[in-house]
Amino acid sequence: MSAIPATSREWHLVARPLGWPNPEDFALREVAVTEPGEGQILVRNVHMSVDPYMRGRMDERESYIPPFRLDAPMEGGAVGEVVASRAEGFAPGDHVLHGLGWREYALVDAAHATKVDPDLAPLSAYLGVLGMPGLTAYAGLLEVASFKEGDTVFVSGAAGAVGSLVGRIAKLKGAKRVIGSAGSAEKVRYLLEEGGFDAAFNYKDGPVLEQLRKAAPEGIDVYFENVGGEHLEAAISTLNVHGRITVCGLIAQYNATEPTPGPSNLPLLIGKRIRMQGMMVGDHGALQPQFLQEVGGWIRSGELTYRETVVHGVDHAVDAFLGMLRGENTGKMIVTL
Repeated sequence: MSAIPATSREWHLVARPLGWPNPEDFALREVAVTEPGEGQILVRNVHMSVDPYMRGRMDERESYIPPFRLDAPMEGGAVGEVVASRAEGFAPGDHVLHGLGWREYALVDAAHATKVDPDLAPLSAYLGVLGMPGLTAYAGLLEVASFKEGDTVFVSGAAGAVGSLVGRIAKLKGAKRVIGSAGSAEKVRYLLEEGGFDAAFNYKDGPVLEQLRKAAPEGIDVYFENVGGEHLEAAISTLNVHGRITVCGLIAQYNATEPTPGPSNLPLLIGKRIRMQGMMVGDHGALQPQFLQEVGGWIRSGELTYRETVVHGVDHAVDAFLGMLRGENTGKMIVTL
């Protein structure tokens, strides 16, 4: 159990970025810590998540999720320890997953908190492999892309939090071949030596289409899209008849200040009968029990290993976020408070 401090620090968005965010768009502010009201818990955050979708919430535009408010604390996944409770079923010392990251202490409505067990997995895993990125990979591959045994799968952004797990799950589910792209030689080595990928390439080394065709001489059946741009066009050209594309993210376009041209080869979708579908992880909550049972089992058996990139200190949360956008992480980017 932890004592309740008088103040806490939290990150506020103070300006809407134009293009790439800058440190000046954020402010770390000290605020008073208040006691929980009825039905609330006070949580000392232990780990918080930084994720690509957060960049979209910094813009004031219509989207599937409201934008961050200016001069107010940002939000995101976090796990922490309950230090005070006025909610049935929660006691000091419990560990919970919730959505009020970007701060040291969070006053959380208990209805929006989920207990997690640190004895089953490290707390940080509930923000990554057993959290939103893990379910995204699981649902995006198996449900959205209708993966089947014997498929050849191509994953862009394959060394990131979601992409690395897509490759792992595809191999465990019987993929014929799994191919990944990444942005450095070090990440390519990780995919080949630790990540379980059959082939991988650095997209900065040459045209993506040339490298993908070399890695997949028989074509691909599933493309898991995390990047966009040249990757999507190359995948469409390489997909076999009845290929499937899960559009999870388009990180190459998130900081663009002008409209980004679409692929020039979209007519191929017709002749190849390609299915391309966007996904939101929130639509797949029904898979959560199956996901936790199967992926948790793979972790316990050692069949699924994962990587995290950890940045220490709430002071460095913005640095971690900007580093994640630049692709400096391998696996899930975690901020340990």
